[in-house]
Amino acid sequence: MEWWWMMTSIRFSSTRNQSKRSTMALLKAQSHAKKISFLALLLFVGVSVRLVRPAAAFSAIVPSIPSGKLSSTRFLTQLLQSSSGDASDDDFMSSLRTRVSQVEAASSKMPLVVLDAMLPRQVLRLQVNNPSLMQLVRTRLQAENPHFGVLGMARLANGQQIYLKHGVEVRIENPEFVDEGVKLELVAGRRFEVDDASVEHVDGGWTEARINFLDSSDEIKSSQSTQERMAVARAISKAEQFDSPSANMDGNLSLVERWIELAKENEREVGQIDRLLECIGEIPPSDEPTERALWIGALINPLPAMGVATEIRPRLLTAQSAEQRVDVALEGILRSIRHMDGSAKMF
Repeated sequence: MEWWWMMTSIRFSSTRNQSKRSTMALLKAQSHAKKISFLALLLFVGVSVRLVRPAAAFSAIVPSIPSGKLSSTRFLTQLLQSSSGDASDDDFMSSLRTRVSQVEAASSKMPLVVLDAMLPRQVLRLQVNNPSLMQLVRTRLQAENPHFGVLGMARLANGQQIYLKHGVEVRIENPEFVDEGVKLELVAGRRFEVDDASVEHVDGGWTEARINFLDSSDEIKSSQSTQERMAVARAISKAEQFDSPSANMDGNLSLVERWIELAKENEREVGQIDRLLECIGEIPPSDEPTERALWIGALINPLPAMGVATEIRPRLLTAQSAEQRVDVALEGILRSIRHMDGSAKMF
């Protein structure tokens, strides 16, 4: 059975009620502190069993650990791998290694929920009564780790709908349990790709899997070949079109400026576009073409939807290169402008 049939689709309804945002930075810090404290305890116990020859053990361990920044789990794992002792404590150390492996596995997995395709910077406001989602929210808040993964769906040319394997990590903000439901805001952050081999359905009613976060912060340096670097250079050149004056737009406005001008004439409630712009922030620089393309997607496919553009978020999430993402965003914003100015209605 394909892994996506294990996913839990959750029905939800958007709410326009806006409440004062509360920061989750403290919760995140507490989560890291708790994890480090636990690992520190394991480290203390593991090293303590070797006190009969601490100097020898330490001198044998330290040289084998490379310099540089290591996570607490990686440090402890390497230390345990480097340790050697008498047969009398082999069973204990084996048990300790197993526990560390379990901690690492748990920390690298993320709960996944199918809601709507989201892009970084977007905020989804929900009021839901789904028991699984409510339990997930409670579980993540109690664990002081208010994050989980959100995946969307895409429709193929033949009309078939499939679950995406690319999504975003969301942060739970302003949760409010009311009656038998919960109101909350989901703030989209980092993009990721699901590791198919690690997907499993858990008792809570949702799916968990290991994920690989996708970094687009420096696409030129990460390019491995001349061909890839040239593709990124083309993407940067194309991305400059979004905020450069255009002779094809009224008043030589840029594509973004013209879209905003037209969108304000079509917004569903007064101030909708201003709030959207405040939410997604400033457009990223053109030398970050992927981030700029994702920003355009968040602009023309806002939450809640305006109905003035085709859905491009799934294509942006699944595109394999920066140039592809910029092409998708350019096509999307141009078609939306032509739809709103009446020159080429889409529907």
